[in-house]
Amino acid sequence: MVMNADLRRERAAATFQPELLTHVLDGGAERTRRRREIEALVINDPDFQHEDLNFLSRSQRYEQAIRKSALMVMKLREYGIADPDEIYMFKRTCLGSFPDPLGLHFSMFQYTLQTQMTDAQKEKWMPLVLGVNIIGTYAQTEMGHGTHLRGLETTATYDPATQEFILNSPTVTSIKWWPGGLGKTSNHAVVLAQLYTQGQCKGLHAFIVPIRQLGTHEPLPGITVGDIGPKFGYDEMDNGYLKMDNFRIPRENMLMKYAQVEPDGTYVKPLSDKLTYGTMVFIRSIIVGDSARALSRACTIAIRYSAVRHQSELKTGEPEPQILDYQTQQYKLFPLLATAFAFHFVGTYIKDTYRRISADIIEGDLSELPELHALTAGLKAFSSWIANAGIEECRMACGGHGYSRCSGLPDIYVTFTPSCTYEGENTVMMLQTARFLMKSYMQVGSGQRVTGMVSYLNDLTRQHIQPQHVAARPVTVLVNDPVSLVEAYKARAAWLVEAAAKNLQAELNHRKSKEDAWNVTSVDLVRASDAHCHYVVVKLFTAKLSEISNAAVRAVMTDLCLLYALYGISKNTGDFLQANILTSTQLNQVNQRVKELLAIIRPNAVALVDSFDFSDGYLGSVLGRYDGNIYETMFEWAKKSPLNKTEVHESFHKHLKPMQAKL
Repeated sequence: MVMNADLRRERAAATFQPELLTHVLDGGAERTRRRREIEALVINDPDFQHEDLNFLSRSQRYEQAIRKSALMVMKLREYGIADPDEIYMFKRTCLGSFPDPLGLHFSMFQYTLQTQMTDAQKEKWMPLVLGVNIIGTYAQTEMGHGTHLRGLETTATYDPATQEFILNSPTVTSIKWWPGGLGKTSNHAVVLAQLYTQGQCKGLHAFIVPIRQLGTHEPLPGITVGDIGPKFGYDEMDNGYLKMDNFRIPRENMLMKYAQVEPDGTYVKPLSDKLTYGTMVFIRSIIVGDSARALSRACTIAIRYSAVRHQSELKTGEPEPQILDYQTQQYKLFPLLATAFAFHFVGTYIKDTYRRISADIIEGDLSELPELHALTAGLKAFSSWIANAGIEECRMACGGHGYSRCSGLPDIYVTFTPSCTYEGENTVMMLQTARFLMKSYMQVGSGQRVTGMVSYLNDLTRQHIQPQHVAARPVTVLVNDPVSLVEAYKARAAWLVEAAAKNLQAELNHRKSKEDAWNVTSVDLVRASDAHCHYVVVKLFTAKLSEISNAAVRAVMTDLCLLYALYGISKNTGDFLQANILTSTQLNQVNQRVKELLAIIRPNAVALVDSFDFSDGYLGSVLGRYDGNIYETMFEWAKKSPLNKTEVHESFHKHLKPMQAKL
């Protein structure tokens, strides 16, 4: 098909080269070239073509996903792709919007073994894992407990007579529930269980547990395992359940890099309990980047569709305009587009930070682990909440056609939305960040200095005033200066952290227990964490601008950075007013500048989403096609519906015809 005329005009009007912005997102021209090379291996391979999954049953979708997953493994071997980032590129091109039943094997299962096994254990297990001779998953969540890890009920009791652990699911709520790939795919699992030895509970530890017989794939005696059934989405994934009844594994199957149980049952504790949770921190760091990609895909679909779709009248008698010309449509979509870029840069930062601190941890330096834990928890929640709502906003911005599965938006939404609850329910994640913020605040109050992203707390004055009188220092805000906006967000974060800390102390002064005081100030604590994360995102987006060498690209990214920061202020005006950070006059300027930026960004909107460089196959959307030929393709897609295989469906003869009165 030829290019849609509207999209052709949009691309011609851009003030920058999308390719140059693509290089910024990828981290350089060579990385872009390599990514495209890897993606082409999938796009040009007929083995990866398949019938539209939307027209298949759940069982058929699972089988197609397994076929593609197995094919991916073999192709990765064939092409010699071993770099983790390149493997991720290859896999996401294969899968598009859909989950991978082997996904947990290559992420949480493999990562946990690599980071928590001794060298001797790795020598035994890693060749089997890397060769996919064993297929694993990560069994942490139970029917009755998820984010509250200390509440998990599965037990692993050490028997020194046989040097084995006896695993049990003692209650119905202790049945492992939700792990991806557990239902039908995996034959091993990393199981998180309460360790009992010498009559004492030593807390949560990880064990590698065989669950199916190699060769036959039949469940082992003492193992009850299966699929948990249909869900909101994830039809391709066999999320499963696991019940264990006096199931014995060798002592060596406990992951013993940090904590050990000796043959006689003596327990050797780890340097830090948080080291056991390294896998979750790793996955949380990935979710920030996933938030960026999911929101970027949704914005690409909605903005391209909005450039092609003509609707209603701006002026009577004139042709229907592109809906992207309506300010209300721009107000829906452009702040989300700015957010997608912001999250991309934050995702890169948090991934690099995770790798750096993990290397320090390996060398025995745990000093930055608390902030890493707090930052990944908070940013995971902040980014996934906003991206989740943003994807739905993009769907609704596409009108009725956004409700069709052919738009791709429903699949993006139902695949992404579980990230708000897996690897830590978001509210709990924000409260974990709040604990770190409160601890940092107390350190500053006692005369210590704090570092990292909380260093702004060092500037707080120590005034003994009532919580309702806490006020930030006035900030000079220039609506065209991102750096001054960073200062405004810093002041807001400091104000909300201090207000939450003072409210918490006030509750403690009323002789409430620490637990009760925490609970009755938890709304304030979540607000403080949200403000802290918002500040971090604005700070990192602004810092990225100075790294962009091309003037035209830097100019359009500065517009987006300003829009992101100013839109955030406009949506949180109460905080900035109440803290005396901004005046009502300044807020009027903010709101006016937001509207001006919408018009400034409008000519570059299509080029900006083009810079994400998503192939049509990966985008998986009729509405978001690069060539813009949506209506022709939508009609052809609809004709493929199984209901259209016959002109008259059999239900007419079975049910409708007997119901009708004879003429």
